[in-house]
Amino acid sequence: MKLAEFLAQVRDRGEYRSQEEAEDISAAVLGVLAARITPEEAEDLAAQLPAPLDDVLHGEREGPRSLGREEFLRRVAQRTGARPRTAEWDASAVLSTVADAVSGDEVDHLLSQLPGSYADLFGRPELS
Repeated sequence: MKLAEFLAQVRDRGEYRSQEEAEDISAAVLGVLAARITPEEAEDLAAQLPAPLDDVLHGEREGPRSLGREEFLRRVAQRTGARPRTAEWDASAVLSTVADAVSGDEVDHLLSQLPGSYADLFGRPELS
């Protein structure tokens, strides 16, 4: 998926005012996600996302942190300046687009590293 298509999908799902806002939200969510998964998984995911979003996944190199869903959303809210409920909306807009943009195997592998409570953010409530 090309960057413009990715951002258009995020913009539609998140009901953002501009492509720039969709890109900022996407970078924030992916940055928090990168801190949650292994560096190898971040590399695999980055390989399937368009530039410059792939670069966001390269930035967080501390190794995976155990973040429950609420802490994940709190960190997204902190990066975006939003309230937790808005952060959930933002995360869902971005991560469901990620699920559409990358291979099904990649999504499955990614979800295997996350608690089941993350599944609905990727548009997969049946896995919650």
